[in-house]
Amino acid sequence: MQIPPSIVDGITTGAIYALMALGYTLVYGVLRLINFAHSEVFMVGTFASLFTLHALGITKTPTGLAIVGVFILITVAAVAGSSIMAVLVERIAYRPLRKRNSSSLANLISAIGVSFFLQEVYALRYGRDLIPFPRILNKTVLFHIGLAEVRLDKVVVVVVALVMMFFLDRFVNGTRLGRGIRAVAQDSSTAVLMGVNIDRIVTLTFLLGGAMAGVAAMLYGMFYEVTQYNIGFVIGIKGFTAAVLGGIGNIRGALLGGFVLGLVETFGGAIFHAQWVDVVSFSVLVLVLLFRPTGILGESLQRAKA
Repeated sequence: MQIPPSIVDGITTGAIYALMALGYTLVYGVLRLINFAHSEVFMVGTFASLFTLHALGITKTPTGLAIVGVFILITVAAVAGSSIMAVLVERIAYRPLRKRNSSSLANLISAIGVSFFLQEVYALRYGRDLIPFPRILNKTVLFHIGLAEVRLDKVVVVVVALVMMFFLDRFVNGTRLGRGIRAVAQDSSTAVLMGVNIDRIVTLTFLLGGAMAGVAAMLYGMFYEVTQYNIGFVIGIKGFTAAVLGGIGNIRGALLGGFVLGLVETFGGAIFHAQWVDVVSFSVLVLVLLFRPTGILGESLQRAKA
C-alpha cells in the first residue's frame, strides 16, 4: 500500500463527502429529521452542471480565462438547481407534514417517496446509463508528495470545498440569519416568541444545504466526469455517514467527518480491494452508530455558540 497517494485521494473524496454532510447536518440540527431526498438534490446539481456545459457548447477542454468563466457558470447553475430543488422538497414533502405535527416516520416515508420519484423522472427523461461530462479541467500534475501526484483538479476540489465550508460556518455563527437558525435549532417555541419566522428559517436551512450539495455536485462532475439518474444514492449515504461520524448537527463535525471518511475509505480500498470501498464506508456508519452515536465531536447545532 502506498500511503501518500491514499492520503491525497482520501482528502479529495472526503471534501465532496463533507459538503454533502453539511446538508444533512443543517436540516437535522434545525428540524431533527434526516433529509433522505438530499441525494437527489445532489443529482439535480450534476445535471444542472451538465446542461450548462451543453448550452455553452463545450466539447473540448477550455483554456485560459475561459476555464474560470466556465467554472463560475457551472457552479452557479449547480447551486441554483440544487437549491431550488431543496426548497421544493421542503415545501412539498416536509412543510405540510410539519404543519400537521406528523411523526418522524411520516417525514421519512415522504422523503423516500420524493427520492424515488425524482430518480424515476430523470431516468425516464435521460435514461439509466452513465452520461459523460465534457472535460473542463486538465488533469495536470502540479507537484509530487512522495509517490503521490497532486493534480490540479484535486487541488480545486479541496480548495473550493474548504472555502464553502468556511463561509457557511461564518454565516451560521456570525450573521443575524445564522443566529436565527441556531435559535430555532435550540428552541423553536421560544424563537417564535422572539419574533423569528420559523418557515423562513426552515426554507433558508434547506436553501443552504442545497447550495452545499450543488457545489459538491459540480465538483463531482468536474472530477469524475459522469452523472446518472441515481448518482446521488451512494454519495448521499456516504454524506450521511460523514455527518454521523463527525457529529450530526455539527457543522465543523461534518467537515471533519467527511475527511475522516474519505481517508478511511481510501485506505480500506487499498488494504482490501477497490470493490470493498463501499463496504468499508457502510461498516464505519454501523460502528459509529453502535459505539459513538454522537460522533467524533458530538456537539450539535442546538448547542453551538456564536
